[in-house]
Amino acid sequence: MALTKNERRIRIKNRIRKVVSGTESRPRLTVFRSNKEIYAQVVDDVSGKTIAAASSRDKDIAKSKGNKSEIATLVGKSVAEKAMKAGVETISFDRGGYLYHGRVKSLAEGAREAGLKF
Repeated sequence: MALTKNERRIRIKNRIRKVVSGTESRPRLTVFRSNKEIYAQVVDDVSGKTIAAASSRDKDIAKSKGNKSEIATLVGKSVAEKAMKAGVETISFDRGGYLYHGRVKSLAEGAREAGLKF
């Protein structure tokens, strides 16, 4: 039986999560992308805590005009600034089963521009 698009993405996500995990010194930047919005979190998997989070629904980002890729760049910059304030400089990037293309790539490039290393 054929997999749905979401089931296929979840399989890929689980395959990625076997390799990528966040520690206190190098947390994981995870991405969730819906049709309208994009969300990002910096997570320490050892202690199970979210260090920083940002989304396209945040008040300062929701006001800005632009296409979805430009907004994803702003989300990347926002989550990177919050992570830097919390003392995080290097992360491991978890694309969440999505292709590294379009909005996911824009978010990653925005985070790099703001100073995160990965």
